[in-house]
Amino acid sequence: MNPLLSVKGAIATGFVLAIVISVILTAIVGVPKVGGFVGHEAVTIWLHVVSGIVWIGLLYYFNLVQIPGLAAATADKGGPGGAGISKYIAPRALLWFRWAAVATWVTGAAYLVAKGGFVESFLLGATTGNPYHTVIGLGAWLGTIMLFNVWVFIWPNQKKVLGIVPATDEEKAAARKTATLASRTNFVLSVPMLMCMIGAHHWMPF
Repeated sequence: MNPLLSVKGAIATGFVLAIVISVILTAIVGVPKVGGFVGHEAVTIWLHVVSGIVWIGLLYYFNLVQIPGLAAATADKGGPGGAGISKYIAPRALLWFRWAAVATWVTGAAYLVAKGGFVESFLLGATTGNPYHTVIGLGAWLGTIMLFNVWVFIWPNQKKVLGIVPATDEEKAAARKTATLASRTNFVLSVPMLMCMIGAHHWMPF
C-alpha cells in the first residue's frame, strides 16, 4: 500500500525519512549539537519546530483563509454557504490545532529544562542576566499566553459554534466573537513570539 495515500502514512513516512537522514548525517558529520548539548536535545528542538509549524500554520490558515472565507460564504446569499467547512474541515483543523499547541509548549519546555534554563527563562533572565534567557523567556511567555487562549477561549467557544455542544443562536454568536478575537490575538502575538524564538539564538552562549 502506498503510504502517501493516507495522512497517517505520509506523517509516518516523513518521520522515518528524517530518522534515516539523521543516522546518515550522524555517521558522516557526527552527533548533532544544539547550544552545546547533543543527541536528544537536538531531537527535542526538532520536534518543537515541527509541532510549532503545525500549530502556527493552522493559526494562520484560520485567520488568513477560513475566517474571512466563511464570512464571504455567509454573505453570499445565493452561494453554497459554509456548512461543509463547519462540519468537515473546522473540527479536524481544530483537533490538530489544539494538540499541536500542547506539543509545541511541552517540547519547548523540555528543551529549556534540558538546557537548565526553564525557570531562568520564565523569569526573563532576572536571576542570570543572560540575554538568551530574557529573549527566549519572552517568547515562552507569549507562547504560554497563546496556549491558554487556545484551550480557554478558542476551543470551548468553537465547540458551541460548530454544534459540538448545545448552544442557542445568541450563545453561538457570542462564542463566535470570543473565539475570533482570541484567535486574532494569537495571530498578533505569534509575530513577536516567533521573532523572540528565532532571535534568542543570536544571544545563545556556546
